[in-house]
Amino acid sequence: MPVAASSPLTQVIPGLMIWTVIFFFVVFFILRKFAFGPLQNMLDQRRLSIQQSIEAADNAREEAQRLLEEHKKLIAEARGQGEAILAEARKTREAMEQRMREETEAERQRRLEETRKEIAAETARALQQIRAEVADLTLEAASRVVGRTLDAKRDQELIEEAIAGLDFSRLEDSA
Repeated sequence: MPVAASSPLTQVIPGLMIWTVIFFFVVFFILRKFAFGPLQNMLDQRRLSIQQSIEAADNAREEAQRLLEEHKKLIAEARGQGEAILAEARKTREAMEQRMREETEAERQRRLEETRKEIAAETARALQQIRAEVADLTLEAASRVVGRTLDAKRDQELIEEAIAGLDFSRLEDSA
């Protein structure tokens, strides 16, 4: 006889079978009323919570992407402004350098002109002094040649007229 036919678990007992089916339906009804509903509600709530979390994550990702794009725009704008500021600073520096060169050149020209005027004035004073000394020396020499004292005032004017007629331009050009 086979082992399966001798086992009490494999034998069909009609009374036990009916009671098993009745208990199965009672337990199924109780589980359906008290366990499956709340379990289903918990699963639905969990599913809803997960779905909301996913939507929130998607929204956060979209917000982060938008903020990243905005940040990139701000950086590009700041970079553009920085370059504009640098260009303006370079332009200002070049303008200031040009103005300084012009002012320096103007100052150099002014000083050069002042120096020329001073040289011309000193040359004129020196020539005047030379003329006066030449007149005095001529008067002294004439007095010794003539052997008498000449009238300094009257003769001085004559000598000055004669000296004025002389050409001193070579002395002025060399100065």
